Amino acid sequence: MTPSGRQILFINIAHSFCHYCLLILPTAVLAMAYQGSAFGPDYGPILALATGMFVLYGLFSLPQGWIAAKIGRKRLMTIYFFGNGLSMVTSGLVGTPMALGIALAATGFFAAIYHPIGTAMLVEAAGDKPGRALGLNGVSGNMGVALAPVVTAFLAAHSGWQTAFIVPGILCTLFGFVWMRTPEAVTLGHKGARPFPVIPRRLVRQAVVSLLLIAVVSGLVFNAFTLLLPKLMQERLATNPDLLPLVGAAAFIATLCGGLTQFTVGRMIDRTTLRRVFMPLGVVLMPALIGLAYVQGWLVLPVAAITAAVLFGQVTVNETMAARYIAPELRTRMYSIRFFVGFLGSAMAAPLVGGLHEMTGSLIAPVLVMAGFAAVTLCCALLFPDRPEELRPELWDSASALPAAAE
Repeated sequence: MTPSGRQILFINIAHSFCHYCLLILPTAVLAMAYQGSAFGPDYGPILALATGMFVLYGLFSLPQGWIAAKIGRKRLMTIYFFGNGLSMVTSGLVGTPMALGIALAATGFFAAIYHPIGTAMLVEAAGDKPGRALGLNGVSGNMGVALAPVVTAFLAAHSGWQTAFIVPGILCTLFGFVWMRTPEAVTLGHKGARPFPVIPRRLVRQAVVSLLLIAVVSGLVFNAFTLLLPKLMQERLATNPDLLPLVGAAAFIATLCGGLTQFTVGRMIDRTTLRRVFMPLGVVLMPALIGLAYVQGWLVLPVAAITAAVLFGQVTVNETMAARYIAPELRTRMYSIRFFVGFLGSAMAAPLVGGLHEMTGSLIAPVLVMAGFAAVTLCCALLFPDRPEELRPELWDSASALPAAAE
């Protein structure tokens, strides 16, 4: 394998760990919340301990482009592996709510490195057709999303919730040692690649506004969905604590559908305009979430799978927006801004889900709130440009030369 190929492989592995580490608590809480526990018997307050993690996860994505320019992307990714791994291990060793909240916040701090840096590196490696590479990268990330509940449930049921943090933390740290010894590629770009075209400013502004708006909304809906899914499966399928592995397996099946959809969406993106992929996803999301709020029994599995497919498919569309409309030298900064803006939504997810569950005693209310925000997703799809030049960049020259065409 070439140095570039090894770096891309580690970027995908890092993506899996990034999403996995953020989603250990939503399943571990099912084993932590009981009478006499140091963390209390209630689901909502324990889940709310993740708030600091998601705030820092978004907040510290903003300066990553500047930091990478100072110390280099490879060194920053090394810090990601070690910081993320050691923070997870620490989360499994603490014994009080405050200490766990701090350890989780540290996990979010280091996880913030991944998306601005890893996504920019991947897009450079993908060349003129980033859809397939981003789709595969999305599958890698969502394997982390899918594995987190099932592995956490298994470890928590057999060895205690602490091991659910410690084991993946050790693995992440070990990958850091291997990454550190991996030779750095001279470039992740493609030789002979076409220069980035000049795109009319109006269209760039239109794309950026849609990208940033959807970042806020999808940050909330995506994060809330992945946080509440294990609890939703427990409420609808298996209320007995002894069936925790079943809850994890059900959440795994639902999220796996989402991960596989990302690959399909990635292939579609290379064949058609972004808006033509984005629109059907935007149309399906709201009714899927409304259905998820009310379905009972095993019917929750296919409805959750459809919801996951739409949400995860949108992630690939959103990341390709920057690849098609933002010049390479500005992408790292754009990804940093996008994920910073996204924290405004994602940081609200844990207190929203935990608070509404505490108030109402079920997950119907938070899922309906998510459905309301899904209407904004559809508006973003309508706002986004639908230009054939996305697939034939050489046509942008004529579009830029004619002011009327830019309008």
